[in-house]
Amino acid sequence: MSRFRDLSIAAVAAGATTLSAAAAFAQAGEVNVYTYRESKLVQPLFDAFTKDTGIKVNVISASSGLEQRIKTEGANSPADVLLTVDIGRMDDAVKAEIAQPIKSAKLDETVPVRFRDPNGYWYGISMRARVVYASNERVKQDAITYEELADPKWKGKICIRSGQHIYNNALFAAYVAKHGEAKAEEWLKGLKANLAQKPSGGDREQARDVAAGKCDIAIGNTYYWALMKNVDADKKPWADATKVILPTFADGGTHVNLSGVLLAKNAPNKANAIKLIEWLVEDKAQHMYADVNYEYPVRAGVAVNPTIAGYGKLNPDALPIAKIAENRKTASTLVDKVGFDN
Repeated sequence: MSRFRDLSIAAVAAGATTLSAAAAFAQAGEVNVYTYRESKLVQPLFDAFTKDTGIKVNVISASSGLEQRIKTEGANSPADVLLTVDIGRMDDAVKAEIAQPIKSAKLDETVPVRFRDPNGYWYGISMRARVVYASNERVKQDAITYEELADPKWKGKICIRSGQHIYNNALFAAYVAKHGEAKAEEWLKGLKANLAQKPSGGDREQARDVAAGKCDIAIGNTYYWALMKNVDADKKPWADATKVILPTFADGGTHVNLSGVLLAKNAPNKANAIKLIEWLVEDKAQHMYADVNYEYPVRAGVAVNPTIAGYGKLNPDALPIAKIAENRKTASTLVDKVGFDN
């Protein structure tokens, strides 16, 4: 690991030593992964992959800037795979021209069309839904639509993180794709009018504020609630005070986003990278995603974790994820236009 990190830094500094640097990272039986995912979530997967294939996985983790890092490293980059979350980051990586198309019949057979890039630059490997955390005490209804979040009956009762966060940007972009820009703007104004407080914090903090009575409902991702319920002991009271409602759009379907993978443009270990990407959609990895990460598998026939199953049956929105990417900029502009975060 340390050699991988040291060589990466040296390669960027050297700049012109393209061939020698690239060769240094082309290691038989190894693959280099850059990821935004927490180590505790992905290391069990990499350990299992190594056990199955004998291929060692070298990992560099960061909370931001990996696309720019790969771009700066250029042809000297040791990155083989970018493992990330959210269509926003995958779209950014493609636009930064740091990825190359993946050609894999196995991936095409396993990953549904709407959960992969039409040009093969990224594939989804698991799903998460953007849902409602509702107070057990104060919210009696068990169904809701995204459109209803703008209903005045929720005035002063909704908590949410920044409208510019990638998770909300994707939800808002889906709304734009479905209803058009004008209606999306009207909806965002209504949602803003219903907020109990200025958008802030992360998804877990929204559940915290519902539990504290600051709001009745909040917007969050499915796996955070499961982690609070089963893993984060100090946050379990927040989950215990709330319930998860799977919203749908008025025409049916719950908004989902992806964790996904891209093959780096200059991957020095391309063959091993594709083996890893294909392995991540096999049964074993998909079961691990379900039980370790509390995410929804993209592979058909793999059961979700019992906590996630307790939310009810997920009917993912039929809107192709690529359509969300196309509307991200419009959604972001609308957030600023209506002063959502002010």
